[in-house]
Amino acid sequence: MKKFILVISFLSLFFSFAYSIYAQDSWSSTSTSNSPSPRYEHTATWTGSKMVVWGGWDLVSFFNTGGIYDPVADSWTPTSITNAPSGRFLHTAVWTSGKMIVWGGFNNSTYFNTGGILEPVSNTWTATSTTNAPAGRDGHTAVWTGSNMIV
Repeated sequence: MKKFILVISFLSLFFSFAYSIYAQDSWSSTSTSNSPSPRYEHTATWTGSKMVVWGGWDLVSFFNTGGIYDPVADSWTPTSITNAPSGRFLHTAVWTSGKMIVWGGFNNSTYFNTGGILEPVSNTWTATSTTNAPAGRDGHTAVWTGSNMIV
């Protein structure tokens, strides 16, 4: 049975709900223990077995934090902030062979042309190169071709 995940984050700091929906069109609550703080305009990628949520903001703070949700264990692991990209929202994220690439975004003063590569197994970040990078932007799209991230 395949399990589809939908994370619903409200602007209020008092509420953060996550639900999973099964193929039979029924809902069940999921754990919010250790889940990322409520946010919006973040990204989420699917690893094949886990969901990685990162970035976003809450109208006050720009997050360089996130979480890795394991639906089998119904648990969250916070993403590392060591070497993580600067907090931002309206960025893009793609999943590649075992890694999530985050790029671009905005923090109300800077359009970023920077990003990071998260290795979820070791929970470590590596900065993306800025050599020949496009101009910083937000609200863009990106795809993974199998060998390149196209912005």
